[in-house]
Order: sequence, then C-alpha cells, then structure tokens
Amino acid sequence: MFLPAGSQDETGIQISNRLRASEIFRIVTKKRNFKTISTPVVEYASTFTNEMAGMDLCSMLKWFNGEGEIEVLRPDWTAAIARAISGQHPSEQKWSYQGSVFRFDKDETESRQAGIEIVHADRFLSEAESLLTAIAYLKNLNIKAYVIELGHTGIFDALIATYHFDKQSELALLNAMHDKRSDLVKSIVEKAGHRELAEPLVALIDAYGSREMIDMYRERWSDRQDLLEILCHIEELIDLLESAGVSEVIVDLGRVKNLPYYDGIMFRGFLTNDGSTCFSGGRYDRLYEQFDQNTSAVGLAFDVDTLAKHMVAEPEPEKICILATPATHAVAEQFRTEIDEQVVDIQYELRNKSVYQKIYQVVEENSQYKVVEK
Repeated sequence: MFLPAGSQDETGIQISNRLRASEIFRIVTKKRNFKTISTPVVEYASTFTNEMAGMDLCSMLKWFNGEGEIEVLRPDWTAAIARAISGQHPSEQKWSYQGSVFRFDKDETESRQAGIEIVHADRFLSEAESLLTAIAYLKNLNIKAYVIELGHTGIFDALIATYHFDKQSELALLNAMHDKRSDLVKSIVEKAGHRELAEPLVALIDAYGSREMIDMYRERWSDRQDLLEILCHIEELIDLLESAGVSEVIVDLGRVKNLPYYDGIMFRGFLTNDGSTCFSGGRYDRLYEQFDQNTSAVGLAFDVDTLAKHMVAEPEPEKICILATPATHAVAEQFRTEIDEQVVDIQYELRNKSVYQKIYQVVEENSQYKVVEK
C-alpha cells in the first residue's frame, strides 16, 4: 500500500533520537520551571484563521463536522495554546509543549515540535528566557554548531507606515520581502506610486550579517527614534547571547513576519553544517487581543525532526540472545532480568547469529535448568 504525499514511515535511529530529544526537552524545561500543556490534535479552524491568528485555511488538513463547522488537525501550537490559557491566572507564565503539527505547505505533512510560550512576563525577560532556554536545550542535545538570527517586525512596519497600500498590495510586498525578491519589491512599491520607498526596502533585503550591521543602520536612521530603539533592543539581546557563550549571532534587519501574529522581535536558530532551521519564534502580543488581553507573549518552537537528524546516536548496548523453549522461557526471562543493562532477546531458534555479541542457551543439568554461554 502507498502513503499520501507528505507522509512517511520511520524506523531505527531517527525514532530513537527523537524520543531522546523529547525526554531531554522535558527535563530541561522542567528545571527551568515551565508547566507542561497539551492541546487537542483536532480543533476548530477558526482558532487559527481568525483575524488575529491570520493563518491560511488552504494549508490545513480539514473537514466539515456533523454541524457543518470546519475542523482541522492542529496546524500551529501557539494559537492553540493562546486559546487554552487565555483564561488562566496571569501568574501562570511559562508553558512547554510537545507534539505534531499538520500542514500542507511543509515538505512533510506532519512535523514534530517541542516549544515554549512565556506569557504575562516582563518583555525583555520573556525574550531572554526563550533564547537562553533554546541554548540550554541545544547544549543538552550536544548540538554545538549553530547560529542564532535576530530580526524585528517593527522595522518593515515603520518604513511603510506613512505610505498607503491596499491590503492585497501590502500582503504581496510582505511576501516579496520575505522571499528577498528585490525586483518584485521594487515593482510593487512603484506600481503603488511610492517610488521613493523602493530604495530603502531593497537595501533592507541585504541588511543581513554581524552586529556591525546595526552600527551601519544606526547612522542611516539617525533621525528615526523609533528605528533606533529597535536597533538598541536587538543589540541588547546580542549582548545577552554573547555573554551566554553564543559566538555566532547574526541580524536580519529586512526580515518580515512569516506568520501574521508576530509583532516584535523574531529569532531563528540555524544548524551550520547544512543551514537547516532548528528553532524559530518571537513576540506575538497581538494574538491575545482576541481575548481582550493587552499582555506580553513570546515563544519559540524546535523542529524535533531536524534535531533528531543531527543528534549523535547513542552507543549501541551489547546484544545478547538466550535460546530457550516454551518450557524454559520463564528461566530465560529470569536470566534476562539479571543483565538488564544490555539488550536481551529470547528466541527459540537462532536465525541470525551475526546480530548478537553473546549467545546463551537454557539447558537442563541434574534435573535443573541453567543458562550457559554457547
């Protein structure tokens, strides 16, 4: 039988690594005082498609329920958790989760995530704690070669604030900036009659690199207090990360939000050996406005499938086979409990000797059973 596009079976090391990554995440977040939360895998589509969340229904796995309402497999954790905790007392600030999300616009329909959400906390503390938790988790996974990228949605928003775009043109411009399409950015702003905006936006696409980029734009934006404050904010986080021992920090001043609810600092982690994204997140205060809450909310999600691919596999324990019979199976089982540090397999017939480092057999001697090495 074949599988639908985007689905796959898995065996072996990838599963073992993922389970180990899950347990390490549980331990790391527990020690940092995160409270675990889980939301249903089936939700109403409106949780994710409302004006504040703003996700695209076309990317979701969906169906109509018996009442004619659209239900979906969970496409996003952040919006689901916002729904779940909006009624919680604000003293509950730190949450952690693990589980799958389902999207058609990903390489694989199902992807496994582990993430954190920090709500109602001090703004800088929540951003700092999110990033430092990411560092702690990667350290415990023994993943050392990574780069952290910082960006901010407020830069693009501030630059276009005084210009009028219809909703469709603004969305097209946002997508062009996201894809770093200089030609398309120029075409959209000129078509909207804002030719003078083309140069600063196109330049922003290339505003990517080390913290020296901040110094360059601090001079360029010397008359823009709003943008200078954003640069100062990013620089504070760079100082924090460098003090925590992260040597590779980059900024992307031209980065725009990839999900509508982001509204401030954004961050991503890249693995340096192949450039894959291992975590992403940022600030999303506006998501809580649908619950009449004006609060701070920051989170990030780890791509557990990606992390599992880059984790060093645990050393294989010694594999032992005990040859037994139906009558001696219980004797073999008792012996198995005495050597539980190894992988012990009980068989009635030895089919593949090469997979075992040692082979034992239950034999009868003087009307008693004992286990001997062959």
